[in-house]
Amino acid sequence: MRSQVASGRPALTTAGAVGIISNMKARPLVDRRVILTPRVFAELVIWEVPAPLAGSSHRIKYRLALVADGSCVVRYDNEAGKGDHLQVGEAETLYQFKDVDGLIADFQAHVRRWLDEHGNS
Repeated sequence: MRSQVASGRPALTTAGAVGIISNMKARPLVDRRVILTPRVFAELVIWEVPAPLAGSSHRIKYRLALVADGSCVVRYDNEAGKGDHLQVGEAETLYQFKDVDGLIADFQAHVRRWLDEHGNS
């Protein structure tokens, strides 16, 4: 939702960021979008957070997504309350998070398989 400010330019009416109150601030580790083909991109967002999210036992918050033609076709994330999981299309399965390097390697392997199966879209 947007509103007008005195300058006449649109302004967001909601908060621009989410914060965590703690002695340690959330620390961004990865924030990258990679264009793979004209119709497909991957987005990787990984943070170190002060405390594990509900459903996770580690201090990493992540969202890694493969998007084709505007639809998310593969997603690794640990949304609060759901814990670590992998979504392929509409199907969700648990994901065994080990560490950030393993997460990225698993996602990259999944992206390669998806591209191979779909003719590099």
